[in-house]
Amino acid sequence: MSKLIFDPESLPVDSIANEPAVVPERLTPDFLRQRFSHPPVWTPEFNNEELLAQNKVFRPASVLIPIVMRSDEPTLLLTQRAAHLQHHGGQISFPGGRVESSDLSPVETALRETEEEVGLHRRHVEVLGRLPDYRTGTGYEVSPVVSLVAPGFDVMTDPGEVASVFEVPLSFLMDGRHHQRRVFQMPDGSGQRMFYAMPFDTYFIWGATAGMLRNLFHFLRA
Repeated sequence: MSKLIFDPESLPVDSIANEPAVVPERLTPDFLRQRFSHPPVWTPEFNNEELLAQNKVFRPASVLIPIVMRSDEPTLLLTQRAAHLQHHGGQISFPGGRVESSDLSPVETALRETEEEVGLHRRHVEVLGRLPDYRTGTGYEVSPVVSLVAPGFDVMTDPGEVASVFEVPLSFLMDGRHHQRRVFQMPDGSGQRMFYAMPFDTYFIWGATAGMLRNLFHFLRA
């Protein structure tokens, strides 16, 4: 499934998750550090995207979930991938990519890929911890690395990988009232597949990115 077989934005909203938002007190640096150092018992959301990759060998990858500690409110840094890319071209994603043989850990992969893609140097990044791995329909097993990012960094994108970089208020993404469920019918008649979408401004955040944000949402609400 290297190319999309449907237009996700054209599909109607099936339902809204509609859970209460994570309270602002849980979006502060102190709480985020505490939550990752002493994680609660919680249950990740089932990801039916991996059903699209049945019988595939999942390839390891890592992404950085960069929470930028702006003075007014924290934001999440996201990228829009270059349109020509074979996998997820033009889509919204976290900075990251495939594990290389020289990477010592998933964290190293996330930091290296972020530096290469958007020029965010690791000296600005405080790694908090990892969320459960997320399997994508394109056959990747992604390790999401959550971090705090100090303002004052410069962005320099790799045009071969990234079309643009933008930030979304974390409070918007951590509000179940903004989490849409959309459904598409498999063309081979094997049934339906549901995915989450979190449209913001002109950006359509969906699929694996939205799925990992759902897990961050559950983790912070637990």
